[in-house]
Amino acid sequence: MRPVAQPLDVSGQRFAWRETSPAEPREVLLLLHGLGGSRVSWEPQLTGLGEWHRVVAWDMPGYGASPPLDVPTTFAALADSVRDLADELGAERVHLVGISFGGMIAQYAAAAHPARIASLVLLATSPKFGLDGTQPDEWRAARLAPLDAGHEPADFADRVLASLAGPHIDPAALDGQRQAMARVGGSALRRSIECLVTHDSRAVLPTIVAPTLCMVGELDTETPPAYAMAVADLIAGARLVVIEGAGHLLNVEAPDAVNAAIIDHIRSAEHRSAQGRTTGAPT
Repeated sequence: MRPVAQPLDVSGQRFAWRETSPAEPREVLLLLHGLGGSRVSWEPQLTGLGEWHRVVAWDMPGYGASPPLDVPTTFAALADSVRDLADELGAERVHLVGISFGGMIAQYAAAAHPARIASLVLLATSPKFGLDGTQPDEWRAARLAPLDAGHEPADFADRVLASLAGPHIDPAALDGQRQAMARVGGSALRRSIECLVTHDSRAVLPTIVAPTLCMVGELDTETPPAYAMAVADLIAGARLVVIEGAGHLLNVEAPDAVNAAIIDHIRSAEHRSAQGRTTGAPT
């Protein structure tokens, strides 16, 4: 086992994040949280993957300790923010992992900035808002209602998380997600809700060239396995893994399985990249 530092909270020039890293410098593994998450949503990955990589979990712009964007919150702007954070980290390329809303952002980042993405892992996400027929106005109104009533995300975190989690989630893991959501301000959540309903990446998914792994919980009712399959079908060579017994909070419900799959995927991508450099073939 390589020695791994304890998670460190960093306030950079434009972003705030939490990171762990091995004693020897390695490529960056960048983690993008979901709609109601923050950098503390990724504790099992920060502590479990730092043996192999510099693991960085951002506070999305406007979330936690990261200042908001100085432009409207759109998927294009958030994709550029991923690139900008890679610049701030001094990383030429990153292994990118996103869950739910973060997985949507990761799709656009991989399409817009292919040279910066060494590999891509998409957890519990979709290729389009409303694949099941959900109407954006109704969905938006339901999620903005508690904010319009003056509540903050911490006030309704228990209800939201209970609707997302699978039946086997560890109480400590659920509490960790509650703490993550408590760090989200109402104005940031409002901007993200408005952005999320515009999501439709189906036109750009076929342009993604990064080796891609899609993972989803078997019991996920928010972004069910059919959504993950739809994403994987649109990205050349993408693999799909369904985690038995897990719901939407996949990275904390089945952390060992998720961590193992991420490491295997990155190793495969690195091997493929090395082979490409040796043969001169495209990677």
